[in-house]
Amino acid sequence: MSVVIIALAVGLYYFFMKGTENANGKPTADEVVENSVEIPEITTNLLNGDYIRISFMIQTDGKKAKKELEKRNFQVENVIIKKLSGLEAKDLEGTEGKVKLENDLKENLNEYMEEGKIIQVYITSTIIQ
Repeated sequence: MSVVIIALAVGLYYFFMKGTENANGKPTADEVVENSVEIPEITTNLLNGDYIRISFMIQTDGKKAKKELEKRNFQVENVIIKKLSGLEAKDLEGTEGKVKLENDLKENLNEYMEEGKIIQVYITSTIIQ
């Protein structure tokens, strides 16, 4: 009898605490949007004299991390500008270059985070001239 009660308690815990996640444990689309911060378009020079216009969406692991990231907006933009100023247009070519930038920014920005972490950085638009 006690095994059934324990199993029921565990089941209820997962239903109420984890119920907002998909069956595979990934956050829903609404949760991703709810915990993400939009970084509006940034225009800066690249190392080789070209310039870039780029914007991002940064996904965090929760509401506290989102609030912290919003407060750190000036630091986020600073990290992005410094990273881009050390790159050339060829460094951002193709999928590989963009994925590397996203991963590098995620790693650099997570060094600032105290209330959670950044899960993913998404490039939402980019123009290089």
